[in-house]
Amino acid sequence: MKKTLMVSLLVLACASFAAHAQDAGNGSSSSDSSSSSNSNNGGWTGSGEFGYASATGNTRSQNVNAKLGLNQENEQWKNNFFLDVLRTKVQEKVVTPAGNTIDQFDTTANRYDGGASVGYKLDPRSYIVGAARYDHDDFGANLWQGVVSLGYGYIAVKDARNELSFEIGPGYKEYRPAELPILVNGVTVNQTQPVEHEAIARGLVNYKLRITDNTSFEDTFLTEAGSKDTYIQNDAGLAVSMTKKLALKVGFQVRHNSTVLPGIKKTDTLTTTNLVYNF
Repeated sequence: MKKTLMVSLLVLACASFAAHAQDAGNGSSSSDSSSSSNSNNGGWTGSGEFGYASATGNTRSQNVNAKLGLNQENEQWKNNFFLDVLRTKVQEKVVTPAGNTIDQFDTTANRYDGGASVGYKLDPRSYIVGAARYDHDDFGANLWQGVVSLGYGYIAVKDARNELSFEIGPGYKEYRPAELPILVNGVTVNQTQPVEHEAIARGLVNYKLRITDNTSFEDTFLTEAGSKDTYIQNDAGLAVSMTKKLALKVGFQVRHNSTVLPGIKKTDTLTTTNLVYNF
């Protein structure tokens, strides 16, 4: 119930913030007849990524990863919304109670996460930012986690090739650690863990570099530090444009939890090669 409520609140917040920001953006653009097309739509840009791999024959597997991102930046707002999905299924040989060996598809990755950050600019470089994030991972250190925060952001560098920004502030985190396998009467069962709560300090560093006219690099570092657990995530990506709308992107993600249950690794990595559509 708590997870469902958190997701619902996040979706409603994103929709509300997006509508409010869009209205503000449209209002500012209507007063300037010489605004560019980017200004006319309130400063919105977006991209969708999709990657799929399938193997058949002696080995059978399916892997799907997809990402959707929306960004807005104008004189008043600096906003970001995202949704990521990862799912992997592989064929494994399983021995039945009768002693027969069969091929069975098992899910080995099932993760989705989404979030938003809404920044209100105090001047061209500094802004107040509110952020929310939720993710669910059947095979991660935490089964699910939700974070909300309020902080200060600063755009340190922004020119034709580089952009560097920082965000920092306090927040609140609620999460449920992964289920712990235990032996009960000779049978292994998954023991549900209690929900944890804690105050955190959130920090974000985002760097963008345009290497050439059709090649760009972006790195985003996120940390959510608490007394019980510190979560770190770094996303790096190199994109090569084929047309104005289409690009190929290679990405590398690292996710790390400082505190995990026995038998669970602290660090997960993900390497992707995706087709990107920019809009």
